[in-house]
Amino acid sequence: MSVACLAFTEKGYALAQRLACALGGTADRSGQPLSLQQWTQTHFASERALVYVGAAGIAVRAIAPYLHSKTTDPAVVVVDEGGQFVIPLLSGHLGGANDLARHVARLLHAQAVITTATDVNEVFAVDEWARCQHCAVLHPENIRKVSGALLAGRPVRIHTEVPVSGTVPAGIELAESAPWDVYVGLEPQPASVLWLVPQNVILGVGCRKGITDRALEKALASLDLPPQCIGAVASIDLKAREAGLLSFCRQHGWPLKIYSAAQLAQAKGNFTASAFVEKTTGVDNVCERAAVLASGGMLLRRKQAENGVTMAAALKPYQLDWRFHNVW
Repeated sequence: MSVACLAFTEKGYALAQRLACALGGTADRSGQPLSLQQWTQTHFASERALVYVGAAGIAVRAIAPYLHSKTTDPAVVVVDEGGQFVIPLLSGHLGGANDLARHVARLLHAQAVITTATDVNEVFAVDEWARCQHCAVLHPENIRKVSGALLAGRPVRIHTEVPVSGTVPAGIELAESAPWDVYVGLEPQPASVLWLVPQNVILGVGCRKGITDRALEKALASLDLPPQCIGAVASIDLKAREAGLLSFCRQHGWPLKIYSAAQLAQAKGNFTASAFVEKTTGVDNVCERAAVLASGGMLLRRKQAENGVTMAAALKPYQLDWRFHNVW
């Protein structure tokens, strides 16, 4: 479940139920059975967004003990029980609270109360752009620097390894050569650069029986890719219940895509063949074929073998645009 709504009163609960239905979420009444703090603690770490129906001050006190980071905290929005105002309290850009507030306001014919400086001044918001374009944000401390420059009327240089469609926003310069302020791609960047990592890499995995998640982590490090770029893991159906592989995927929050040997054999491309693998699994390569089949794209890293693990990575076709609003 991605959105959880909580009301403080019976009148507010009716509105919370209405919102939960529209947002595909859940609705609860504080104290029935969980207290405000119990409910917040339960949902803060597991939901994409929390919507409190009632007084903003109550919501602020409820979430205060659980605040951690703007890169991981969920969106938090407050709606008054009369349905007149919608206020994003937390994670306005990276968490999507501003866009959620606008969406809820449209549903209720209410007023969204947005206070972030880039929104108020109608300036390009680089962190909101990253969320809308499904990019992970590394070196997030530079968000303030980039936004501050745009608000002050200074240009910001962006270099991207991925094509971007649409009209370049005011204040943005596309940079072909360093230095740049923002980088979109997979190559490591200095700490001074806001690094946006597209999440369009599929990891292909083959492994021996009884492999540990620690061995898989070590193999992943050898690919020299930021883990944030990985969107899914793919393997053969023989590994569908491999405990170490399942644990590895679960720890990172990556879905595991499974294919039969016959399906893997249909993958298009030139792969690193192994007679031993073919004898064991029925197909000459697992990791490269699985990565390509799951991605629909081309190999980025060919097969690497280490301690009973083979890994490869493929790029899923991906293109950016300049949208940074109204994606919820």
